[in-house]
Amino acid sequence: MPVPYRIQAVVFDWAGTTVDFGSRAPAQVFVEIFRRRGVGITVPEARGPMGRAKHEHIAAVLAMPRVSAEWQRVHGRPATEADVQAMYQDFLPLQKSVLADGSDVIAGIPDTVAWLRQRNIRVGSTTGYTRELMNVVAPLAARQGYIPDVIVCSDEVSAGRPAPWLNLRAAAELRTDSPLNVLVVDDTAVGIEAGKAAGMITVAVSLTGNALGLSHEEVCQLSSDELNQRLREIEQEFRAVGADYVITSVAELPELLRGAPFHLT
Repeated sequence: MPVPYRIQAVVFDWAGTTVDFGSRAPAQVFVEIFRRRGVGITVPEARGPMGRAKHEHIAAVLAMPRVSAEWQRVHGRPATEADVQAMYQDFLPLQKSVLADGSDVIAGIPDTVAWLRQRNIRVGSTTGYTRELMNVVAPLAARQGYIPDVIVCSDEVSAGRPAPWLNLRAAAELRTDSPLNVLVVDDTAVGIEAGKAAGMITVAVSLTGNALGLSHEEVCQLSSDELNQRLREIEQEFRAVGADYVITSVAELPELLRGAPFHLT
């Protein structure tokens, strides 16, 4: 890739990257909609496809061998598209009901956004949430000082992550010159894959999001050695899917961008 990178815009993910430390709100809802159908899934199983559009997320969990076998045992048949659609219809109102407690802006986000804007760097965002869900989340985040210039939702493009369309639409709406001038910041492997698919520079977030999956309080209960070991493992996983850079939280983004090979417009 060309050096230096001329950064015109940053496109942030939402849950786990800019709001909802630990990306806990969606995980608990996926567990619940399966429980309602007599099929228990673990939190790691619920988190596995995180970052995808929610319909595709449900289908991906159902396709997991253990979950598929359990569904067959409970229901006497494989899961169908009709089952996926019914669970998705349950997901939306249940997710809305927990978003009030799952939309806290992560520490450092407003300051980072202000730092970017002082340098004329545009601020976009993409999400696996639908517009209906973001109509709940965005006003709550705005009251806490986080207002991106652009929000692109999973139901507004032909395919969600790992396809590039969320990022490309955000870049177009932000009026950037090229995908090479855009930084994608995400806390999921599929989000990093989507950034790479769009030809953008990717920055993975290891501490605050789905990869670690802990609240701030739970993180504080870990020993330094355990936390550092887990963060090293998460960084390796992100590097394996193509992350160009890994930071623990968005609060570290200004420090990253002050260094080579970035040129800030």
